Formats: sequence, structure tokens, C-alpha cells
Amino acid sequence: METVFQLVGFTVLPWWAAMILAPRWRWTTRLVSSPLIVVPPLAIYAVLVLPRLAAILPAVASPELGVIAASLGTPTGTTIAWAHFLAFDLFVGRWIFLDARERALSPWLVSPLLLATFLVGPIGLLGYLALRSALTRRGGDSSAAGPWPPPA
Repeated sequence: METVFQLVGFTVLPWWAAMILAPRWRWTTRLVSSPLIVVPPLAIYAVLVLPRLAAILPAVASPELGVIAASLGTPTGTTIAWAHFLAFDLFVGRWIFLDARERALSPWLVSPLLLATFLVGPIGLLGYLALRSALTRRGGDSSAAGPWPPPA
């Protein structure tokens, strides 16, 4: 299970690296434009969950802390949760990246929030939503944040 756990992480790293480290590279937007970038961790998740669905469904349909904790406390349960986290965090990170591009937000503002989303998903999303809200209250002018992509 250790190998599968590591594999899930490797399936998302190229996308995160492109969005965080090379946000202005023309291929980054092309690569992350498709929501299909989340298919690899989702496929691993499905391969792990579907054979165990009979046991998982009752646990999540009527969740109890002890049952969920016991499930997550196994290597398989942890790997399933990890694949879930990584797939959804990547989907959210992709949305943040594309939304920020559409709003012409500076990668200097967005890249740290993408890193936060990669590491601690909901906190990065919260930070991005706060940034969006602050810019909207300011009148939606994000030009002060710097052009993205830079003028040719």
C-alpha cells in the first residue's frame, strides 16, 4: 500500500508544479484547462474504493467517529483518504488557477495560495476566496495586482 500511497502523490505533482512555479508558461494554462487532470488520482481512488464499497457505504451513509477513525487508521483507509484529498485539492487548485487568470490576478498573489491549497486545501481555498472578495469590494480592479500574463 505504501507504493500506491506514493504513486497518488506523484500523479498530482506535475500539475501543482506548473501552476505554482510556472504560472506564466503558456503550456501551464493549456495543461490545466482540462478537468481531466484529476483522473489519475480519481482512478486510483476508484480502484481502491470500488472493491470495498459494501463496507464503505454504510460507514459514510451513517458516519460515526469511531467507525471512520478505525477505517482511516489502516494503510488502505489512509491511502483512500489521501487519494480523495489530492484529487479534490487539485480540482480546487485548478479552479483557483483558472479563475485567477480570468481575473488577471498576479501570480505573486496566487501562487502562495495555490501552495497553501496543495498543502492544506481548505485554508488555501479560504485565502483565495478572501482575496477575491477583497478585490471585488475594491471595485474588482485587479490591475494593481499586476498583469497576468504580462503584456507582450
